[in-house]
Amino acid sequence: MKKVNSEVYQPAVKNINKILEILDYDYSQEVQTSLKFNNAFELLVATILSAQSTDKLVNKVTPTLFKKYKSIKDFAQADITELEKDIKSTGFYHNKAKSIKACAEKLLKDYNSQIPDKIEELVKLPGVGRKTANVLLANYYKKPAIIVDTHVLRISQRLGLTINKDADKIEQDLMKIIPKEKWSNFSHQIIAHGRTICNAKKPKCSVCKLLKYCWFGQENLYQPNS
Repeated sequence: MKKVNSEVYQPAVKNINKILEILDYDYSQEVQTSLKFNNAFELLVATILSAQSTDKLVNKVTPTLFKKYKSIKDFAQADITELEKDIKSTGFYHNKAKSIKACAEKLLKDYNSQIPDKIEELVKLPGVGRKTANVLLANYYKKPAIIVDTHVLRISQRLGLTINKDADKIEQDLMKIIPKEKWSNFSHQIIAHGRTICNAKKPKCSVCKLLKYCWFGQENLYQPNS
């Protein structure tokens, strides 16, 4: 993807409220993660498992996983090799098992098994970056949070809301543009838009209602060879 200059991406920034209205209309004003969970720690584990995987696949694994390991203590005391086998189908299971077990151990030791509700504390947990922390803040604690997953990263660049490639920098860019009360909804709506319209390989630009404000879509649709 070429670097977008300010003349190209300013239309999207200036019309952000119209973009938000379209997203509200098409994907409803109240959307949330498709990960299945019953409490904060289950959501934390499910989000760690979702890295380089899909929510659909994670949702197949977690019901059995959470029946076997019923508490934070159970995960902290889990045999690492057995835990790896339990989550193997989600991919990258060595690192994920290590992170989940270490996260549970730290929660027991330093947080009395209570899941923090502040990003500054959440990112201190093993395996928890800003994306995972923001998933928890938005979906469990119902706090405003920008979740920069692959869809949000890709579409924010395509729209021209950011010229950055680093997820943390993109989060900061979006926080300056999107009204705070819209942060969580915007994240989930863009994720939904990425799954239905603006996919990575074959975006459906011709039917995208954001086309008017999207430099990438207009180039892709009208100048495919440029």
